[in-house]
Amino acid sequence: MKHSIDPKIDCVFKALLGAERNRRLLIHFLNAILAGELAVPLTEVEILDPYNEREFIDDKLSIVDVKARDRAGRFYQIEIQLLNIPDLPARILYGWADLYSAQLRDGEGYDRLQPTYSIWLLGQTLRPKITEAVHCFRLRDEQGRSLVEHGGIWLLELSKCRIAAVETEQDRWLKFFIEGERLDDEHLPAWMQTEEMRQAMSTLKAFSEKERAYHQYQARQNYLRQQKSIEAYQAALRADIERAEAELEQARAAKAQAEAAKAQAEAESTQERAAKEQERAAKEAALAEIERLKALLRK
Repeated sequence: MKHSIDPKIDCVFKALLGAERNRRLLIHFLNAILAGELAVPLTEVEILDPYNEREFIDDKLSIVDVKARDRAGRFYQIEIQLLNIPDLPARILYGWADLYSAQLRDGEGYDRLQPTYSIWLLGQTLRPKITEAVHCFRLRDEQGRSLVEHGGIWLLELSKCRIAAVETEQDRWLKFFIEGERLDDEHLPAWMQTEEMRQAMSTLKAFSEKERAYHQYQARQNYLRQQKSIEAYQAALRADIERAEAELEQARAAKAQAEAAKAQAEAESTQERAAKEQERAAKEAALAEIERLKALLRK
């Protein structure tokens, strides 16, 4: 290829899975990721917001996810997220809930609701304490019993994937998104020698060879780099603020401790003065009694 193309850049990602000409790729991808979930493989889907190259002309694309519906009425959302933006888990859940609830029109009953599947490919690690790269979230209780079988959320943490040998179609897609930028379309490795992967590479090649498409790709890549820099700056700023707040809290705690120690010292000093005054008064009373007794003896 003329230029290396990263399939994780959002405009390429949407062209891969959201273009009408690549509908076969979308079906293959959904079957690969949801192989253990779907009773039978998908054979047809309707892309609800097809990729349109003109959307990228002014580099202001706001909708970068892919939404689709199959013949049974089930909904699918696929999105790439390279940066761990604040409140990302809440955003992921909201996206699923929004697509799920948007099925019903005024007057329609809940019996019309169909399963909704949300698939997120993540560029950065979201759950660092968990070694698994693929996570499936469904509506379950503590014993694993289902409330309703209406889909769920799939998170694919690309940063954790270590795929040496491709054993499943899910492995193939994950490896493609991880290593796609480094692939040579004229010397593809064995695991890329499938009809779907060759079609995926043709999409990358189109971005590489067409000047207009490559400029759009560069614009999106530069934008994401800027966002990453901004996020890094904001993270550093938040860390500075948290550190300053912690230092301020420590200073406040030290001041409060000093004031408490001072108050205790003052209280102890007051008690000491009172004890001395009491001792002086007792001594004076004793001296007075001695003088009184001496006076009586003189008489």
